[in-house]
Amino acid sequence: MKKIMFACLLMGALLVAMAACGRGEESDLVTVRVSEVMRSVFYAPQYVAIELGFFADEGLNIELFTSDGADRVMTALLTGAADIGFSGPEATIYVFNEGRADFAVTFAQVTKRDGSFLIAREPMPDFTWQDLRGAHVLPGRRGGMPFMALEYVTRAHGLTPGDDVDFDTSIAFAAMVGSFISGNGDFVTAFEPVASTLVLEGRGYVVASVGEASGEIPYTAYYALASFIDANPEIIQGFTNAIARAQVWVQENEPAEIARVIRPWFPDADPVILESAIARYLEIDAFSATPFMTEDSFDRLQRVMESAGELTQRAPFDQLVNNTFAENAVVR
Repeated sequence: MKKIMFACLLMGALLVAMAACGRGEESDLVTVRVSEVMRSVFYAPQYVAIELGFFADEGLNIELFTSDGADRVMTALLTGAADIGFSGPEATIYVFNEGRADFAVTFAQVTKRDGSFLIAREPMPDFTWQDLRGAHVLPGRRGGMPFMALEYVTRAHGLTPGDDVDFDTSIAFAAMVGSFISGNGDFVTAFEPVASTLVLEGRGYVVASVGEASGEIPYTAYYALASFIDANPEIIQGFTNAIARAQVWVQENEPAEIARVIRPWFPDADPVILESAIARYLEIDAFSATPFMTEDSFDRLQRVMESAGELTQRAPFDQLVNNTFAENAVVR
């Protein structure tokens, strides 16, 4: 009996020691809370960096949560619920123009064009943007990048939203596809893997890429409060290193391999859909090859916002974008 008790005590001590060692290893990593605008294959480099241990190699543990909207991502950042925000950098412009002293600064770009696709109810192999004339479209939240990019494209093709096209902004971004499936609207915009899922299920047909039509824009990027960046440059540099490494990896691998790596973040998605979604994004050259943001692309972003009537005063590139970390990024 004493031997059994001793053995149990010894085993318990070993388990405690092992647990302590595990906690010690985890404590070596600095936890960074990241709020993403939504869960999408569009952000493949982010999931690659997590799954392949690129962040861990930089001493970082990423706590990722989805906020469903750039406005909510920014709210998470401003309230201290997140250390880093991941959405369209238009959110940083809005905050800067409100006069906030500790504003958000972008330090790494991930995607370089709109990632949404225009979905129709019927096949339209000869689709042109003029086909939107008189149509009821579900475009996303007014002021958000999906809405503004689509509006920019329609205006570029001679259509005036509100007059020639009915843009229905009454439906929340996360509910748009469900509303479309239930019969609302002639067209809806959707990101991957939702777009490919609609096609596979026969519920919709991809007729155009908004990103191809709108041109290069710094569509999705990481940003943090200026105070956080100033206080934690080593965290921001390590984070940017991991993203830069993932961007290179995505450029060098096939859709099937990328789909395999990011599959844990899309457990309910059909593997065929994931591969199709990634191939679609690679085809339109959606992913940035490096985290560096150009001033020209930032200028185009502000032109898009002006066209949408969402920007009355331009924000300075040199204050809202810090390319130092991208320039110093080390890819192992």
